[in-house]
Amino acid sequence: MTNGSKSIGILTAGGDCQGLNAAIRGVAKTAINQYGMQVIGFLDGFRGLAENRYERLDGEKLSGILTLGGTILGTSRDKPHKIAIGDKFIDAISQAEENYHKLHLDALVCIGGGGTQKNALRLLKKTDMNIITLPKTIDNDVWGTDLCFGYDTAVEIATEAIDRLHSTASSHHRVMVVEIMGHNTGWLTAASGLAGGADVVVIPEIPYDIEVIKNALIERNRKGKRFSIVAVAEGARPKDENEIPNDFEDSTAVHLTHRLAELTGLETRLTSLGHVMRGGSPTAADRILATKLGTKAAQLIAEGQSGVMVAERAGYAVPVPLEEIAGNRRIIEDDHPLLESLRNLGICLGV
Repeated sequence: MTNGSKSIGILTAGGDCQGLNAAIRGVAKTAINQYGMQVIGFLDGFRGLAENRYERLDGEKLSGILTLGGTILGTSRDKPHKIAIGDKFIDAISQAEENYHKLHLDALVCIGGGGTQKNALRLLKKTDMNIITLPKTIDNDVWGTDLCFGYDTAVEIATEAIDRLHSTASSHHRVMVVEIMGHNTGWLTAASGLAGGADVVVIPEIPYDIEVIKNALIERNRKGKRFSIVAVAEGARPKDENEIPNDFEDSTAVHLTHRLAELTGLETRLTSLGHVMRGGSPTAADRILATKLGTKAAQLIAEGQSGVMVAERAGYAVPVPLEEIAGNRRIIEDDHPLLESLRNLGICLGV
């Protein structure tokens, strides 16, 4: 892989999201065009690194991918120290390091969410690999960055879904509960609930009181409101342990939908957006963010930096030590402007 110039590898790990291809393109095109580097992409995340499966990334391979959703490299949730082989798991860190050196790589770029940041730090500590990471996730919960790419597009998708639910909810005088992804944080639900005009917004950071939500819905009905929209984050949890779903298969949103129908007597329906939020072409904002962070990663590699994540801070792409990032999660603080706006509008937060 080497002819005197630097050689780098790129992988995408964890769940897919919009903007991954824009990030791959940003790293690779900058590395090739500005610094004369050679670039390869490992297939299917850390598994591809452990199994030495890769392809060369050149101008032809990178052409036309800016607008594509998903990732041209594929992804997986395998961890370098826990690669699934049949019904067993193996520690493949030494194999990953061997492949890194066999290909004469000077750095590895790992693109992913919170789990990827932890796995990258693990490789950094246990090997002599040079590693730089980028923060991607629709959940927007990677610590140390103002934004993660994938988030803006997912907010757009959820907002459009809420917009569409307004018409059917109004036609049938229904309460429409919409379950929105986001893992254990409420960034997606708060933002799309605000943008889509939800009447109730339930997020993990604020455990909900079902009586408060019930009363808010009954009061809207009493005032002659034809419908209500309840936006619920997948990780939302009730204050009352008795309201936690008994059935392991039931999500909080499913349980909440049934309970609200019982308590209010109003026709209540659930829509779960699920993985549709991960798909499709990235918004302009996500393309810009992913490209900006990707180009900065290539620059940092050229400068010899390692052990950092490229973060978005106040509009700038800046390196932040992985030691500070890994293991932390960015949540919505109680005084965040998103929550302040929701409260000022009189939107029920379940408390």
